[in-house]
Amino acid sequence: MGFKFKVPAVALAVTGALAAGSAGATNGYFQHGYGLKAKGMAGAGIAFPQDALAAATNPAGMVNVGNRIDFGADLFRPVRDSRLSFGGAFPAPFNAEYSGNGDSVFLIPEFGYNHMLTPTSSIGVSVYGNGGMNTSYETLNTATGGVFGTGKLGVDLSQLFIAPTYSVKVNPRHSLGVSLNLAYQRFKADGLQNFDNAVFSSAPGFVTNKGYDTSTGYGLRFGWLGELSPMVSMGATYQTKTRMSSFDKYRGLFAEQGDFDIPENYGIGIAVKATPATTVAVDVQRINYSKIKSVGNSGNIAAQLGSSNGPGFGWRDMTVLKVGFSHALNQGLTLRGGISHGRQPIPSTETLFNVLAPGVIESHLTLGATWTLANKSELTVGYMHGFNKSVTGTGPTAGFNSKMYQDSLGIAYGWKM
Repeated sequence: MGFKFKVPAVALAVTGALAAGSAGATNGYFQHGYGLKAKGMAGAGIAFPQDALAAATNPAGMVNVGNRIDFGADLFRPVRDSRLSFGGAFPAPFNAEYSGNGDSVFLIPEFGYNHMLTPTSSIGVSVYGNGGMNTSYETLNTATGGVFGTGKLGVDLSQLFIAPTYSVKVNPRHSLGVSLNLAYQRFKADGLQNFDNAVFSSAPGFVTNKGYDTSTGYGLRFGWLGELSPMVSMGATYQTKTRMSSFDKYRGLFAEQGDFDIPENYGIGIAVKATPATTVAVDVQRINYSKIKSVGNSGNIAAQLGSSNGPGFGWRDMTVLKVGFSHALNQGLTLRGGISHGRQPIPSTETLFNVLAPGVIESHLTLGATWTLANKSELTVGYMHGFNKSVTGTGPTAGFNSKMYQDSLGIAYGWKM
């Protein structure tokens, strides 16, 4: 069961934008990175904190960034399409390609604040979109009936994290940190009428076309950051499963009567100062999607949607390698770049329901830069391209095929206080 809490005012101020803006997909449905500086390095930042969004990656890094405020926003454009290919014996709707881009561009804002309590401890808060998923097929269903139902087909999932963080240096070379992740998410589904009955669902009437439902919950993220030498730092981080209240309006769709917890994830990282001006950072992140029944359960099991062990999207766990660099070209300009790769989470036997959630991206290329302005504040930009990837259905979901690529362009402004 989840835990309900009153969302703070700062969350409400950005929830409206995040609820639409964080919808998309990168590493599964998690963002490829958090904070525009880390995003410019393919998300690598476990051992290389750079701003007050560091807690989203490793809370131990906050005590190393000092007194800071950071604001930013990404324009995110995922391009997702699906193709039905059932052969000539089937009518045209079962042999055509469909665009899921009814909603095409999303705004993803972020905010970070950090305050040094003492020279060796800090308290702060990071507010960011954890991830999401959006599809909107205008023509896959028809007005009178289709593969999934009638009318527009699609889902919209978005997740907001508010992470109050405490970080402390236990000695001059090592720091620890902990964040309380206060989570808010919202979801809606349309066009699934063919599954909204007592044959397929344990709660008919609570499968589709119910408008937005919201969910709140909590979890923890822990972190360690250590300086092994003047040139080498290492870090480690672990985020517990974020336990969310149920989507009551969709208790006939998601397993465990509408449960949609956010999976645990963890990682290790190393940052090497290759030259006085150049740092190379490498992270390995693990996301345990399979441990959340509504996400990890197979969509092919003989059970009703919404039941205690009901069908899900069949996602497997994902391990992501992120490699980034930062190079101070001069005192006023820092350049960044990075690549990341991880096997996408959708098996070829699970493509039916994943027409709604084609989180198939495997590889990202990123670029970024920060200008230090005359008043010592910083202007940061970042670009990401997620390379096109497709999955062709086999076995029980043969004929259902999905593909996606994506781009984002962001800007952030921050300063030390």
